[in-house]
Amino acid sequence: MITIILNEWKALFRNKILLLLSLLFLIGLSIVSWLGIVQNQEQQLQQQAAHEHVRAQWESIDAMNPHGAAHYGSYAFKPITLLSSIDEGVNAVTGNVLRLEGHVQNEMAYSEASQSLSISKFGKLKPALLLQFVIPLLLIFLSFASITSEKELGRLKLLVFQGSSVSRLIFAKSLSVWFYGILLLFITLLFQVLINLNNITPDTWSRTGFIFLGYTLYYLIIATLTTYLSARFKSNTAALTSMLAIWILWTIFLPSIWGNTTSILNPLPTKQQFKTAMKEDRSKGLDGHNPSDKRTEELETKILAQYKVDSLSQLPINFDGLLMQADEDYGNQVWDKHFGRNYSILQKQKQLYQLSGVFNPFASLQNISMGYSGSDMLHHHDFLRQAEDYRRYLIKTLNDKHTYGGSKTGDWNWEAGKDFYLSIKDFDYEMPLTNTISGRYLIDLVFLFLWATVIILVISFTSKKINLL
Repeated sequence: MITIILNEWKALFRNKILLLLSLLFLIGLSIVSWLGIVQNQEQQLQQQAAHEHVRAQWESIDAMNPHGAAHYGSYAFKPITLLSSIDEGVNAVTGNVLRLEGHVQNEMAYSEASQSLSISKFGKLKPALLLQFVIPLLLIFLSFASITSEKELGRLKLLVFQGSSVSRLIFAKSLSVWFYGILLLFITLLFQVLINLNNITPDTWSRTGFIFLGYTLYYLIIATLTTYLSARFKSNTAALTSMLAIWILWTIFLPSIWGNTTSILNPLPTKQQFKTAMKEDRSKGLDGHNPSDKRTEELETKILAQYKVDSLSQLPINFDGLLMQADEDYGNQVWDKHFGRNYSILQKQKQLYQLSGVFNPFASLQNISMGYSGSDMLHHHDFLRQAEDYRRYLIKTLNDKHTYGGSKTGDWNWEAGKDFYLSIKDFDYEMPLTNTISGRYLIDLVFLFLWATVIILVISFTSKKINLL
C-alpha cells in the first residue's frame, strides 16, 4: 500500500501541468491569505483608534449630570480575531459597532455588507472560500480517473493478481490524493501562523488545530468517495459526473434548502412585530396589567414608606435616579424576554442546521470552520451578551450616582465630577476559550468522523464486488 502511494506521488510530481497548477494555486492562496491578514490588521487599527477616541471622550468629561451621561453613552466594538482572516463567517453581515445607552438595547450597526458592493453570495475572497470549494474540486479532479484509468489500461487486474486487493488499491490512491489536499491546507495555515507569529496565543493554536482537523476529515471524505466512485463506474465521465453532482448538492443546494427549512420550522418575528411587541410590554407591562404609571406610583409609595417621609422632597436621596434605575430594570426584563426569545430561536435554527451534517458533511465543515475562527452566530451572540452586561453595569452605575451621590429629587442640574467618570471601567470583550466552546461543535466533528468511517467501511465490504474489467 505504501508502494502504491509512493508511486502515485511520483506520478503526480511527473505531471508538469499539475505542478504548475499547484504552484499557481499556492501563489494565489498565499496572496488571498496575505490580503485577508492585511485587511484584518487595518480593521483592527481602525477599530482600536475608534475605541481609544470614544474612551478619550468619556474620560474628558469634566462634570455632567449622570442621566445626561447615560444618554451620552458609549460604544462597544466587536473585535477582529486573528483567525477571522481565514473565515469571516457572519461578521460581514452582522455589523461590528454597538451603541450602549440608557433606556434601550440597540442592534449592531455598520456591517460591511451594508457599506460595500464587493460582498457577493459567497462572501469576500478569503482562504476559507478556497479551502472549502477549490481544494475539494482539485481533489475530485485528481481522483475521478484514478481507478477507471487502471481499468481502461488493463492494469487493475495485473495489480490484483500481484497481491494487491481492490480495497487496498482504493485506499492507497485515496490517501495519496488526500495527502495532497492536506499539504495545501497545511501550507495555508502555516502561512497564517508565520505572519501572525507574535500575536498567536495558546488558545489560537487550539482553535487552529480543530480547524485543521475539520478540513482534513472533509478532504478524506472527498478523496475516498471520489476514488470509490471511480472504482464502481466503468468510465471516467460517469465517475466525474456523479461526484460533481454530489459536490454541487452538498455545497449549493442542500445548504440553501435546509437553511430555508430551519427558518420555516423556527421562524423569527419580523422587525416590525419585534419592535411593536417590545413597545407594548414596555408601556403596558409584561403581563398587560402593570403599566408604567402604576409601577411609578407603587415605587413612590414603597420608597416614602421605607424612608418614613410624606413627600419626595423630604427624601435624603434623589428619587429620579431611583425611578430611572427601576425603569431600566424593568426594561431589562423586556429585553431579556424578546431578545432572549430571538436568541433561543436562532439557537434552535443553529442546532437544526447542524443536524444536516447527517446527510451533508459540508455543513459540518462550515460550522467547524466558522466556529473555531470565532466568526459564527454563537460567538456573535456571546459578544452581544457581554456588551449588554456592560451596558447594564454602566447605566446602573450612573443611576446609582444620580440617586445616592448627594443630589435631591428634581435637581437635574446636579453634576458628577471627572473622578467619578474616570472610575467607570471600560468595556473589554473576552472571547470564549476553546475548551468552553468545543461542546458546541462536537456534533459537527462526530458527523465528519462518521462520514469518513462509513465510506471506509463501504469500501472494505463492497470492494470484492467491483468489476475489474
